[in-house]
Parts: sequence; C-alpha cells; structure tokens
Amino acid sequence: MTWCLALFLVTFVATLEASPKKSNYPNFIIILSDDQGWSDFSPNKTYLDLKTPNIDQLVDSGTLITNGYTSAPQCVPARVGLLLGKNQSRIGIERNREPLDPFKKQSNIAEKLSGKGYETAIVGKWHLGPAIDIPSHGFRFFYNHTSSAPFWANFSRGKALGDPQKIQKTQYHIDSCSETATTLIRKFAVKPFFLLLSYRAPHVPLDAPVRNLSKFSNDLPMARKQALAMLAAMDDGIGSIIEELEQLNLTDQTCIFFLSDNGAPLKLDAKDANHPTLGWNGSYNAPLSGEKGMLTEGGTRVPFSVTWPGTIPAGKVFHEPVTSLDITPTILAQVGITSHELDGVNLMPYLKGARSDPPHEFLCWRWVIQSTIRKGDWKFLKCKERKYLFNLKKDVSEKQNLITEFPQMANELAKTLADWSEALIPSGLEKGELPEIWTDYFDYHLGAQ
Repeated sequence: MTWCLALFLVTFVATLEASPKKSNYPNFIIILSDDQGWSDFSPNKTYLDLKTPNIDQLVDSGTLITNGYTSAPQCVPARVGLLLGKNQSRIGIERNREPLDPFKKQSNIAEKLSGKGYETAIVGKWHLGPAIDIPSHGFRFFYNHTSSAPFWANFSRGKALGDPQKIQKTQYHIDSCSETATTLIRKFAVKPFFLLLSYRAPHVPLDAPVRNLSKFSNDLPMARKQALAMLAAMDDGIGSIIEELEQLNLTDQTCIFFLSDNGAPLKLDAKDANHPTLGWNGSYNAPLSGEKGMLTEGGTRVPFSVTWPGTIPAGKVFHEPVTSLDITPTILAQVGITSHELDGVNLMPYLKGARSDPPHEFLCWRWVIQSTIRKGDWKFLKCKERKYLFNLKKDVSEKQNLITEFPQMANELAKTLADWSEALIPSGLEKGELPEIWTDYFDYHLGAQ
C-alpha cells in the first residue's frame, strides 16, 4: 500500500512538472470596432434593431462605461493615442495622412508588454503605416485582413509564416479575423498575451455577408441594414472568442476592453449614398450630436466597456468620463509598469470601487481647427470663431449653447484648454486648416452662430 502511494505521488508530481503552467500575468484583449456610433452599442439602450447577444454578454460580465471617449474623431490619430497612452497631438500627429515618424519613435504598449514576456498580436486593421512593418512595432504576429483584396500577414491558418507574406482572401474579412484571433488565443494559452483585435466594421465599404443581411428588415435604409449585418458578424466572432477563453479556462485571467475608434460618419443627413464607399456608414450617434471628424459628443464619445471576471464587478455601470488614453496605463499597471510620460490613468482602482473620485479633473482634445474641454458636466467647444458651452448632464445632445448665460464658466474652461494646448506640437488651439465644409458641419449639427 505504501509502495502504491509512493508511486502515485511520484507519478502525480511528474505529471504536474510536465504540464504547461499558466502565467501569473493576466491576458489582455482590446476589441476595436471602426466608426461604430455610441448608440449602436445595445448596452447603451438607444436602438432596438441591433442584434449583438455576445457583445451584450461581454458587457454584462463586466463594466459598461457610458462616458467613454476616444482621443480623436478620426482613425489614425485615435489609434496612435490608444497604442501609446499618450495624446497624439503631443507628438505632432493630428489627423490621417500625416507623417507617422513621431509614432515610430515612441514605445507603444506592445513593445512594453513584449519586454515582460508577453506574446503580442494584432489582427485586422492597422492603418499606421505599411503592414509589413508591423513587427517592428512590437507585435510578434499580425494578420492584416480588412477587405476582399490580398493582404499581408505573418500568421495564417494556425501557423507562423516567418517573414510577412501576401495572403489571398479565403473568407469574409470579419470572419477571418475572428477565426485568427481564436487560433492565436489557443496558441498562446499558457503564456501571457496581448491581442489587439481591430475589426473594420462597420466602416465603409459596406460589405456584410448575405447570411447576416437576411436577419434584418428590408424596410431599413440600405446602409443601416449593411451596418447592422456587419456588427452582427463582429458579434459572432466575439462569441467565438468568449467560448474559446472558457474552453481554455482563461476567462478569469483575461481582461477585455471594447471600444470604437471614433463616432459614426453621418455625412450630415445619414441618408443612403449612391456609392458603397462614400457617405453614411449606416451607424448612428443619436442622441449625441455631430459625427466622425467633429469634437462634438457624437464624434468622440464611443461604445466602451471593460470585462475582467473575478477582478472587476459584473453588471456595473461607470458614468465618470474616461478616454482611450487610459487603456494603455491601465494594462501596464497590472504588470508593474508605470510612466509619468503617459496621459491616461490606471482605471482599475475606479472600476474595482477602491476609488470613488473622478479619474480625471478635466479632459481636452484638439483636432485641426477644433478644440474642446470637458470638466465635470461642463463642456467648452471651439471651431474657428464658433464657440459653445454645454451642460452635458442636462443637454447631452448639445442643443443649448449657454455661452452667453455663463460667461465666467466659458472663460475658465477656455483658459484651461489654452494652457493645455501649449504642450502640443505645434502649440495652440488649432493646427492647420480644414476645408470650409467643416464649419458647415458645425452649423448643421449645432446651429448657425
């Protein structure tokens, strides 16, 4: 009997030593949608035509952030800010098609986590330079599938490809990205990993799969139906990721952020365009005002949630303003990395309930000819000579310009905003010019001044 017990113990110990050991570090996934309006996020309870049960499950398992903002109302600067945890205007990147050399000189979240032994991967949209350069930015694996065209990748069908290769399309890009993400999670299983899953949805061109189009009414505008179907495809993929984490027993070890890179482009009237790649993308921002390319709430307030079962409470709603710049500092803090160079804050004490004060005293933005500040419920917004003051608690749609009624508040906010802008490159409340049509956008959405 003693001999049998000894043999059992030796065998048991040997089995433990041979079994893969999970890391003590948590895993991190950022799911980034593209041009998804704040209201096209069913937890925000605005539109009833959405069908995203898996996203709903994800948010119900974590914390919904109702005042979550992106750092810019356009793709490139928003992605720069997200990866750096630093306001992109502080390094001279303000909008699309600007030189990305300042970004290349910065150390981003993937590079920092790689130094801690993390596996790193980006799947989907990159938009920060040539795809073949992605590995030089700290991402060990990448899969840049965003359309029906051939694309670059160094990981495909569950296999590392070594040097980047041009891959031919084999399936719908959203499905392809979801499948690749689950494959990478399975590959990483026993190592800590950081995955940026960057769907090109519901960004134009609107190209939803037929299987999802049939779920929505033909009475909807064409763009709306396409957007809903693309979001449904993304939701299917998120469901597969949730299931994969459960099967690998990684659910409680994985923190998932969900957000959009900016608000939806309404193209003023949110009507179907005659061209599939131009105009409205079918997503909505209402009751928020404005759209992509504007520093109104509809341009910068986005779908936002954080899920980490066992670490942050499930079913919680967090109303204090936070931004995409907070994600990198939050993640890095969990592995012992802090930096005074970052503009965001570690949100975890607030999400856990250890702190009840607002994470930020105020938040500021500059985008070309526009600049804005939010402090508490008050927001001051400037676009060239146009100036606005809103109380967002009473007027989330930014319909009542209170600048003549509360001049002292407007002046105080304007000064704080101007002081903040001195640290930008170049300094000041404006950078360059935009076509005159952008002032037409302000007059359309906020009323002529």
